[in-house]
Amino acid sequence: MSRLLRAGAIMAAGTMVSRVTGFLRTAVLAAAIGTAALGDAYNVAYTIPLILFDLLIGGVLSSVIVPMIVRAQKRDPDGGRAYEQRLMTIAFFGLAGVATIAVIFAPQIIDLYTEDWTGAKREAAVMLARFILPQIAFFGVGALAGAILNTRDRFAAPMWAPVLNNIVMISVGGLYLVVSEAGSDIEAVTRADLALLGLGTTLGIMAQCAALVVSLYRVGFRFRIRLDLRGVGLGEMARTAAWTFVYVIISQFTFWVTTKLATGAGDLAPGAGNAAYSYAWQLFQLPYGIIAVSVITAMLPRMSRSVADGDYAAVREEFSSGMLLVGSVIVPAGLLLMVLGPAATLLIFGYGNMSPSDAVYIGNVLQVFGLALVPFSVFQLLLRVFYSFGDTRTPAFIAAGNAVVSAGLSLLAYVTLPPRYIVMGLAFAFTITYIVGATVTWLLASRRVGGLGGRRVAAGLTRMYIAAVPGASLALGVLWLVEGMLGLNSVSALVILAAGGGLGFLLYAAVAHGMRVSEVRSIVGMVAGRIGRGG
Repeated sequence: MSRLLRAGAIMAAGTMVSRVTGFLRTAVLAAAIGTAALGDAYNVAYTIPLILFDLLIGGVLSSVIVPMIVRAQKRDPDGGRAYEQRLMTIAFFGLAGVATIAVIFAPQIIDLYTEDWTGAKREAAVMLARFILPQIAFFGVGALAGAILNTRDRFAAPMWAPVLNNIVMISVGGLYLVVSEAGSDIEAVTRADLALLGLGTTLGIMAQCAALVVSLYRVGFRFRIRLDLRGVGLGEMARTAAWTFVYVIISQFTFWVTTKLATGAGDLAPGAGNAAYSYAWQLFQLPYGIIAVSVITAMLPRMSRSVADGDYAAVREEFSSGMLLVGSVIVPAGLLLMVLGPAATLLIFGYGNMSPSDAVYIGNVLQVFGLALVPFSVFQLLLRVFYSFGDTRTPAFIAAGNAVVSAGLSLLAYVTLPPRYIVMGLAFAFTITYIVGATVTWLLASRRVGGLGGRRVAAGLTRMYIAAVPGASLALGVLWLVEGMLGLNSVSALVILAAGGGLGFLLYAAVAHGMRVSEVRSIVGMVAGRIGRGG
């Protein structure tokens, strides 16, 4: 528990700073290029490398490559170093080749992702894409370096490196504001302006990749090109990764159905469509990304090593400890989202061209998503049990079941609910999907390792919910009091979040500490110790 807690804390801190600087980066870029034609062109060009990276390597890193690296470290006389060098060779040359081809065919790729763009808008998008598409190679090398670091229990660099990218991009956006005379006018933008934006964006990813490569060098990894690829297990990797691609395709189908229905809802009820769903989803992901992803990243290499040793008891212990550690933060966060969602979204989005009522509606959708925070996190942790075995087939079948449940419930919400409530219904369909998915996945994963400590996890989560109710009630009381006195506006929303959210979480920590919830006591003790040493 202590090792997992320390690793999770390091990664959570890095992820928190990364998310905050990421929000600042988005704000600076929006101020620099706007959200009209130039903003559209930039965002399409920026998104394409991310999509290609996910399709080529992103999806197989945690599910396939990390477990295979761990097995090579256990199996090979050199501790897997040659195996890692072969993987890095494949990643470097393979992705560099893909990036080169993508740059050559940038116009066709832009046309594939856009609808009837012509003139200056298309020309800007193509030029930006040619500057940005080389990111694919740096994304891949950096991600593989991060995966190798994770297998060595080095978690800080992969979580902190994106901060460097964000700082570079904030500087690029600020510089564009100073030197460009075009601003957001796509007709006036020059080649130099586009080069600054495009090359600056690629420079940010290069800096992130360099930080990870340097960290890898410091732990003893030495890269040299190895063309003797016979021992790298490409056939096994391809067979295993095939199911990961199936999983990705099914997940994209589910996303497509939700997007189509949410867009249709927006046509029927402006302000209650896909944008509301997307913004609420991004905020919902924040506590999951900071806490659950950090613990998942620490868990997977350890569980993979335990599976390689045939030590299923260690797998059960690692999972249950990780689940309770995640739950100690996710449980109160979910309840507070359900109470404070509208106040949070009004404070964040209630400006400019978005009306306060539309901002509050996003908060209503976020409240529904709050119900899903625990089952979604449980589901994601459970998938890592299968990935530790190198099993990507079972998650693909589970994803197919999720897709059927999600599509069916989403369609039901679309045809039965009033237009204003459709997107909230889609969020509720998401919640039910992951409750069902987590239940089925638990049964299958438990059978795989001979139990997952279900009684311990259920008892721990129950105590956490009991401890969280007073804090959520306090937040609700603050909400009613402040809203009754000041109404719901940006100022009152800030007061509600600071007083209701802050005091609510502190009350949860105090109650849980008094109830001897060990995970909360460990977190409180670690924080108190750091404060004491700092003093």
